[in-house]
Amino acid sequence: MDSLTQIVLGGAVGELIAGRRMGNKAVLWGAIAGTIPDLDVFFRVFFHPIEAALVHRGFSHSLLFSILASPAFGWVFNKATKGKYGFWLWTKLFFWGIVTHPILDMFTNYGTQFLWPFEARITFNSVFVIDPLYTVPFMVLLIWAMRLDRNSAKRRRLNRIGLIYSTSYLVIGVLVKCYVWYDATQYISEKHIKVNRMMVTPMPFTSFYWYVLGENEAEYIVAYRSLFNATIDEKPMVLTRGPHRINELKWKGKNQTKNLHRVTNDYCLIESKKNKLIVYDLRFGLLCKFTKEKINKPLMGFECAMLQQRIIRTTMHRQAQWDKVDFGYYIRCVFGKSAQSNEPVLNK
Repeated sequence: MDSLTQIVLGGAVGELIAGRRMGNKAVLWGAIAGTIPDLDVFFRVFFHPIEAALVHRGFSHSLLFSILASPAFGWVFNKATKGKYGFWLWTKLFFWGIVTHPILDMFTNYGTQFLWPFEARITFNSVFVIDPLYTVPFMVLLIWAMRLDRNSAKRRRLNRIGLIYSTSYLVIGVLVKCYVWYDATQYISEKHIKVNRMMVTPMPFTSFYWYVLGENEAEYIVAYRSLFNATIDEKPMVLTRGPHRINELKWKGKNQTKNLHRVTNDYCLIESKKNKLIVYDLRFGLLCKFTKEKINKPLMGFECAMLQQRIIRTTMHRQAQWDKVDFGYYIRCVFGKSAQSNEPVLNK
């Protein structure tokens, strides 16, 4: 999840482990421990853009990294503080501060390689990477606790309430996802829509609005589900797959086909433009729910420059039409009060 959320979670864990001994310093060092796994972003420059997407939330987000790194940090900080708090207290603080980071990230749609070196990413697809309803109450409780004396029973109680709220929110998110999944499968069955596989994930900034993506051989089916409505909000959109497939792409240099499969989980569309291909990652939704102008284009993907039918350069691609975003419209969508275009997109 976002850095602020990881700082809050790490700080709360630090307080739980060492708050009585260290006071607010435990919150500070817990927050620092909670951000360590995301330092892998600085290594992206050494990798192909598609490989970089896999490096992030890879080894640094694994259980193995937590086990190896925590005693190393424990030794360093025990030496730096001349044994004031002890090696094992520092090790516990850093272990739980680091390991809770990838555990939290598992609930997002990108997931983590928690069991690295195994390649599989663990993801529950039950919370968006930025969710104010998760972060803000948790942060308020932590700040409130920090203002109290380190030996205060109320301080410990507030911090525990925050951690219980955090855990409960994540568990409820998984249950809500299961409910939306069941509702979507019922809808698909009733409408006789052919779907070979399907994913369900929350839309940005909320767990009240869900994105449903189904796939068959010829097309993708996109639908949305507000928890304020009784069923799927509107008639699903159809995204025609078109003639291009990942396995048919040709690369100059190292072949990135396998990595592209892993990054997108095969939920992708390829759009052909002059001298380039756009490989859209459909897991992150479409722009149409953020603007009244019904721009039915996926939010993210990779832009591949072509020369003589081969990919010579790849960069990250994000929709450049954010100036047309209408958050008021998006909020109405969240509350189930919207209309959308059902026209096919990307049929080239």
